[in-house]
Amino acid sequence: MSDRSGAATAATSDTGSLSSAPLERRPWGTYQVLDEADTHKAKRLTVDPGHRLSYQLHHRRAEHWVIVAGQARVTLDDVVHDLGPGQAIDIPCRAKHRIENPAAEGGDTLVFVEVQLGEYFGEDDIVRFDDDYGRGGAT
Repeated sequence: MSDRSGAATAATSDTGSLSSAPLERRPWGTYQVLDEADTHKAKRLTVDPGHRLSYQLHHRRAEHWVIVAGQARVTLDDVVHDLGPGQAIDIPCRAKHRIENPAAEGGDTLVFVEVQLGEYFGEDDIVRFDDDYGRGGAT
């Protein structure tokens, strides 16, 4: 939505709220919450070239990832899937998973949208099995 000046404005409805949440920086890139409600949360994530998220699982949510730009290498329960723009993958609840940007330094940034569905969407529902940045265990 935009107001008369053309500036973007947030919208709300009974199905969720479009967020003006800040961009959150992580060692691997960024994320921003786009929409959240009791039934779902949607995020836009970027992964810097040569970086990856931790190999992890969630006990209380499933995820659906859609690749928007760049190339993704997804590990899902120890099986590797290479995905490009327009491709998607489902991450079941309690499945081990990670996403990485296989591009070399100076290459394209990976951009994807994550839709979380389940009963809880907190950042503390993460069990890490491997992490390049020294973060371990449940958060």
